[in-house]
This record gives sequence, C-alpha cells and structure tokens, in this order.
Amino acid sequence: MELVPWRPFGELSSFLRERENLWNRLFGEMPFPRLITEEWVPCVDILEAKDKVLIKAELPGMESKDVHVSISGDLLTIKGEKKKDHEDKGEHHFRAERYYGSFQRVFQLPSSVQSDNVEATFEKGILKIILSKLEQAQKKQIEIKVK
Repeated sequence: MELVPWRPFGELSSFLRERENLWNRLFGEMPFPRLITEEWVPCVDILEAKDKVLIKAELPGMESKDVHVSISGDLLTIKGEKKKDHEDKGEHHFRAERYYGSFQRVFQLPSSVQSDNVEATFEKGILKIILSKLEQAQKKQIEIKVK
C-alpha cells in the first residue's frame, strides 16, 4: 500500500480546473469567473550557511523601486506591488493568468542574526537578502582531548 500525502484543497483545485475546461469546451476560451480569489505571493528560498542566512525571492517583472525590505525586532518584511501593464482600449483578453497587486511576506529571523548587518540586492527579478550571523552563533568544532 502506498502512502499519499493529504492535500485538503487538491480536490477543489482539480474541480475548478475541470469546470474551466468544460466552460472552454462549451463557450470557447473565455475565462470563467473565479469563485475563490487567488492572491499573488512571491516564492522564497531561505538558506543557511556557516556565517550567514540567505533569502531569495522571485519577483519577475518587478523593479527594485517597487520592493521594500525592512527589519523590526526579529521580523523581516518583504513587501511591494507588481503593477499591471498598461492596457490599450479595444484589446480583448483571451486568457489572463498573471498576477498583479500588492504582496507582503514576513519571516521570523533567528536570534543568531545581526539585524544591523543586512545586504539586499536585486538582479533579473531575484531579490537576495544576506543576513550575517553573530560570531558566537556560528558553529565551531570542539576538540576532544584525551587524558
């Protein structure tokens, strides 16, 4: 017997896809009004190295001026707004799947991070935030002495 992870909303998303496919077969490629609104939230990777914590956020189509990073206590906040492209009058959308609007992600930082020593860079739609670890928090190898 194989174990299958339980995904509580998996059946619902499958149902919504089937409903949209049926709608498209009956009425063509017109988007069916969504009953559940979906918010856009950027994907984030958090990596830990010996001397730093690295956070990478995917922000495609955005510019650095539209993204704000702040630290308050042990909370790191990434927020911004992905603006919609200018629409010309008379255009008709056959399909609109890209997400736009404001977002905010908040992460609790480990106490071993220097909140006053943070570096943020933005290149090719990837936001990189480097947080240095406190020296005493870095792992050290302890020599075992033989008596």
